[in-house]
Amino acid sequence: MDINHPYRRLAGLALAAVAVLGVTAGCSGDDAPAAGAAAAAAGGPEPKTIDGAKAAAQTVFDRFSGGDFAGAWELYTAAGKQAISKDDYVKLNQACSRKGLAIQLTSARMDGTDKAVVIAKQLVAAQSYTMVYEGDAWKLEPAPEGLKLYKMGAAKAIAAQKKAGTCANN
Repeated sequence: MDINHPYRRLAGLALAAVAVLGVTAGCSGDDAPAAGAAAAAAGGPEPKTIDGAKAAAQTVFDRFSGGDFAGAWELYTAAGKQAISKDDYVKLNQACSRKGLAIQLTSARMDGTDKAVVIAKQLVAAQSYTMVYEGDAWKLEPAPEGLKLYKMGAAKAIAAQKKAGTCANN
């Protein structure tokens, strides 16, 4: 077997990858994101960082675009959940949202210690969203317009969106 044999190339690549990972992990000096992610996965507090806010925001966007509206509602602030029940939120979004179109986080910034502003894009439209650190986790804070719509309840909110031409499933 020579050096170009597929097994030797694979073994060489694997050793190089392990060496690079060992060097970068040992030299990074920033174990907080890994520790924060591990704590969040274990049911502990989410990291109170821009990376934590971005990860939570992308989870909300993934659930929403994937049609898991109940799961997206779970990641709303207390004020958002008070404005609309989970059942009404699901009904409204099943009737009017654009399911299946990915929402991509494009940028983010901290706004104080307990808030982050994230910019997300769906198709060609970009929009800002506010993430609030509430109860040891990042939560999506609905915009004032959204809260106003949610307080109508599902039936009236669907009718209002259809009337305004903003219901995607008209």
